[in-house]
Amino acid sequence: MQVSRRQLFKICAGGMAGTTAALLGFAPTIALAETRQYKLLRSRETRNNCTYCSVGCGMLIYSQGDGAKNVTENIFHVEGDADHPVSRGSLCPKGAGVLDYIHSEGRLRYPEYRAPGSDKWQRISWDEAISRIARLMKDDRDANFVEKNENNVTVNRWLTTGMLCSSAASNETGLLDQKFTRALGMVAIDCQARLCHGPTVAALAPSFGRGAMTNNWVDIKNANVILIMGGNAAEAHPVGFKWVIEAKTKNNAKVIVVDPRFNRSAAVADIYAPIRAGSDTAFLLGMINYLITHNKIQTEYVREYTNASLLVREDYAFNDGLFSGFDATKKSYNKDSWHYQLDENGLAKQDKTLQDPRCVWNLLKEHVSRYTPELVERLCGTSKEDFLLISSILAETCARDKTSTILYALGWTHHTGGAQIIRCAAMIQLLLGNIGMPGGGVNALRGHSNIQGYTDLGLLSLNLPGYMPLPSEKQTNFSDYLQQITPTPLVDGQVNFWKNTPNFFVSMMKSFWGDHATAENDWGFDWLPKWDKSYDVMQQAELMTEGKLNGYIVQGFNPLAAFPDKNKSSRALSKLKYMVVIDPLVTESSNFWQNHGAMNDVQTADIQTEVFRLPSSCFAEENGSIVNSGRWLQWHFQASEPPGEALHDGKIIARLFMKLRELYQKEGGANPLPVMNMAWDYQDPLDPLPEEIAREANGKALADIHDDQGNLLAKKGQQISTFAHLKNDGSTASFCWIYAGSWTEAGNQMARRDNADPSGLGCTSGWAWCWPLNRRILYNRASVDPQGKPWDPKREIIRWDGAKWTGFDVPDYSAAAPGTGVGPFIMQQEGVGRLFATDKMADGPFPEHYEPIESPIGTNPLHPAVISNPVARIFASDLPNMGTAKDFPYVATTYSITELFRHWTKHALLNAIAQPEQFIEIGEGLAASKGIAQGDEVKVSSKRGFIVAKAVVTKRIRPLTIDGKHVDTIGIPCHWGFEGATRKGYLANTLTPSVGDANSQTPEFKAFLVNVEKV
Repeated sequence: MQVSRRQLFKICAGGMAGTTAALLGFAPTIALAETRQYKLLRSRETRNNCTYCSVGCGMLIYSQGDGAKNVTENIFHVEGDADHPVSRGSLCPKGAGVLDYIHSEGRLRYPEYRAPGSDKWQRISWDEAISRIARLMKDDRDANFVEKNENNVTVNRWLTTGMLCSSAASNETGLLDQKFTRALGMVAIDCQARLCHGPTVAALAPSFGRGAMTNNWVDIKNANVILIMGGNAAEAHPVGFKWVIEAKTKNNAKVIVVDPRFNRSAAVADIYAPIRAGSDTAFLLGMINYLITHNKIQTEYVREYTNASLLVREDYAFNDGLFSGFDATKKSYNKDSWHYQLDENGLAKQDKTLQDPRCVWNLLKEHVSRYTPELVERLCGTSKEDFLLISSILAETCARDKTSTILYALGWTHHTGGAQIIRCAAMIQLLLGNIGMPGGGVNALRGHSNIQGYTDLGLLSLNLPGYMPLPSEKQTNFSDYLQQITPTPLVDGQVNFWKNTPNFFVSMMKSFWGDHATAENDWGFDWLPKWDKSYDVMQQAELMTEGKLNGYIVQGFNPLAAFPDKNKSSRALSKLKYMVVIDPLVTESSNFWQNHGAMNDVQTADIQTEVFRLPSSCFAEENGSIVNSGRWLQWHFQASEPPGEALHDGKIIARLFMKLRELYQKEGGANPLPVMNMAWDYQDPLDPLPEEIAREANGKALADIHDDQGNLLAKKGQQISTFAHLKNDGSTASFCWIYAGSWTEAGNQMARRDNADPSGLGCTSGWAWCWPLNRRILYNRASVDPQGKPWDPKREIIRWDGAKWTGFDVPDYSAAAPGTGVGPFIMQQEGVGRLFATDKMADGPFPEHYEPIESPIGTNPLHPAVISNPVARIFASDLPNMGTAKDFPYVATTYSITELFRHWTKHALLNAIAQPEQFIEIGEGLAASKGIAQGDEVKVSSKRGFIVAKAVVTKRIRPLTIDGKHVDTIGIPCHWGFEGATRKGYLANTLTPSVGDANSQTPEFKAFLVNVEKV
């Protein structure tokens, strides 16, 4: 049967494939001569991961072009990867719109330069850009490098140029960032972790031994109770939230949301309770008091697996809001009294009966006894009935066959006491016996795709890879440094795995300095910069305003939009001599010198900062690994080349580093040895391959290495398979010890794609690779009793089989048999989880409620003489910018929405269409009193500045009664700005105060004071 082409399409319902029509007996005439291949058969499928949040969803990217030499690939379609065990083919609105991000009109394509005082960009070549930047950096380093401090201690630091490192670039780029900055002696480096989950590490590491999400996304399905507090997972992590829904539908889990707003998570919760922003610590300490007074604890777990029985020094005390050792002049604590009583062998004394008044258990009971349900209601605004109901439901998971998980995000970290809020959650889960258990844990939902990786790699001011500290100037030599950072056991016979720090550190130094690191020069110890204080982002902004920071390299970061107090940040950037922006997109920071009216009211001609804008690749245009919130290292592949002349971040850093080396080779200068000796022996020094960098991160044997019995562990040149093989004699190199095992002699473990789940508990050990040593649930030894039997046989993840530890997960433990007294928290000196954090926290071994710096009630009912956190980070220059309830009577809190991600997705047209215009949320009562109707323009102001946005009048935000005072809350999404495809808007951080968490210096974005008026 012959038909025309037009008839064929009609028959095929508007374009069904011709081959299908042929099966019906129809075919166009031309098809009889030859079969024409479908054009997209020449496309290529590439596996990748979403670039936005830390769920790490799997993506399939389709690009035109079959790899032929002269074919230019072009990405035309992105969809979810159905094989991915977390996302299972789903993408959220941000991930679904990622094609518009890849092809955004805001993508940078060529290097550009803005001259001092100029009002325009001019295009320059890569050679010119790299040469000019290298010259500026070298001149600044030579003029300001500090080789020795005033005490004649070698410090080798360069403080007048800083760097912000990306949170979405790959680990392999992060490794180059670390080498680049430390070779030059830079200390003023930071990454997005400082502005999001810094308090997570500061709280969870002292509590359990490591500062990461204890479980993983899929494991949420195993919980009986899910407490979502300090976050809004349905909004910020929609695909990960599927596992909350699965817990509800298949495990009959109760979902509880406690939040200032009735949000999308609350919409599907069983229980919602409002809370005043900034009062979470009081709520959680009240819950701890409830568990203790109602005897709702896992008694054996608490006695055997926590430090409840250890005795605290007699001189430790807490009175009227202050712990012992407070120095009012320095606004810091001397923490000597925050220690255990020690016996003659230096071990902590203990009383397993828990009767001694100085044991942690009794001190904890006394400390939290003040947090009654009535006080919680008074401080938080949450009704006594709601509080008691929530506490009673969570308390039931103290049973051995029930678990609860706590999910949180920036709603807890963005406070002056953020780390102590998270400490409360850790203590609750220890009391309930939920740490190490499937369906349990304290699960930090990290916000950026690789912020976990950049934290692992130590890209923070005072950190080194693998959570080792950068030496301070008080650690004057290698031996003193190692002695001070290597802990000794506090309870006899414990694993105390940090005792291996010398192995980790020397192996890292061999990766840093290669053959130049020798025992004779202490492995290059003096080449590392030594710090005198933290140079975090708040410190960096302060130094800029003082004219003490000259240069700034900004990689995949938008400080004008991300730092607290946008107007201060604007003043700070205007004081720089030069700034280098490495980014795929146009950002507000790169254009901070442009006048955008009230949104960015600056005098362009007066700003003398030289600005370079260097176009980089995006996630779809690189090979490499990223680490999701569950610590999974996932390898992704390049689907196309970046647009125009854009380069991969690694190439940019490498070119700049090699140009600096060339200048030092020709001219000499300030202390060139660290620069010249840094190991940079890649096949192409200008283009290090992600694969060779990943192998370096894992580590290799530099000589044949043997165990204590003489058995060969690895031959010279082979990849090591475990950090247990690392040595402190220079025979091994590993850049980041916790990544050892990620790329072994068996190949790239991060690229594995076996999603089998034989446990049924979501333990897909063959998918990707998880640090440490592919353990999917941290502290899983605590999921079994002291005899090695699972607390709950239905949740068995490991067990003692009579001869060895075995199970579906890799045991997070040594080979010690049950009955040997070796605790499950192997990174701790005590071997147990800490209810009392000893000296590991800046603001107290127990949490305490302090008011936000800007308090709506102006007092603290617990201790009026100490209202706010006495050791919170605040500079004297910022104190005048703090408002009071007299002028700014309403509490404001920032948050994210599903359709937009920070300030990236406003460059994607699809997302810009979904959420085109800036808005704020205001409760119906407050709106009525102000004459504000739905859609009105309103002006929201704080002591720092103002924004103008549309009003969304809603029932979702309730007024609360706090200490007898009526308090209203305003919700402020944080996504718009004066760049992008959305309508122009104000940067939300115009309103936020420059004040930070006492432990991590993470700014307080979630509780500050504002006023609101109809425009």
